[in-house]
Amino acid sequence: MVRLHLTFPEHLIDEPVIWRFGQEFGLEFNIARANVDATTAWVILDVDADPGRADAAAAWFSERGIKVDRLPDEEDRR
Repeated sequence: MVRLHLTFPEHLIDEPVIWRFGQEFGLEFNIARANVDATTAWVILDVDADPGRADAAAAWFSERGIKVDRLPDEEDRR
């Protein structure tokens, strides 16, 4: 499991980016937390992926202008 903190630019807030991610990668994911308003948005996304696919997922978001930070998953925080 990989935990990603995604920060969206204002012009992508109304776009179905996470849905597109799911369609393209076919990975299971969970939106663990999120905050969205008219001008800012962030999402913590737990993605069930091996390290190589997690890197590809992070790159996919970055290529679209979304800031990506990797967070420790639940096991790493114990």
